[in-house]
Amino acid sequence: MSKALIILAQEGYQDLEYQGTRSGLEGAGNEIIIASKGVGSCKGGLGGSEEATVALKDVKVSDYDYIAFIGGPGAAAYASDPDALKIANEAYRADMPLGAICIAPTILAKAQVLEGKRATVWDSDGEQIQLLETYGAQYTGEAVTIDGKIVTGNGPDAAVEFGKTLAAL
Repeated sequence: MSKALIILAQEGYQDLEYQGTRSGLEGAGNEIIIASKGVGSCKGGLGGSEEATVALKDVKVSDYDYIAFIGGPGAAAYASDPDALKIANEAYRADMPLGAICIAPTILAKAQVLEGKRATVWDSDGEQIQLLETYGAQYTGEAVTIDGKIVTGNGPDAAVEFGKTLAAL
């Protein structure tokens, strides 16, 4: 069985994005493992709760077949988190299916894996689009964008499609 690592913020992950991504990956037969800054409870912005069984600092990328970063307000901190950036970099270098939804594509941008790639992101004020473009990505405005083995999604409404698209890689 393939293994998918879903990375959630400890506080403030986007519940619907998590559920849609998990559904798409599980529907393709993947075992789901949850990671966060630390092991333990993760709280969703809409009241959900999940248990992270792996801390970001302990993630061994080669143990997984897919990696997905879930958005929400808490995910913003991962764009400057060395462990999160290292995971994104290692997954990219391993040519592994790598996904990020909502504001999480900014993590991939800052990990410098979106340079020259097409990507989408959730954005209310132009800041996230600008960040992606600053790091060399071509913003598409699509709900879900695929470029090679990288899948980006723009928010909760795209979550199921995002999860299914990532699982299909």
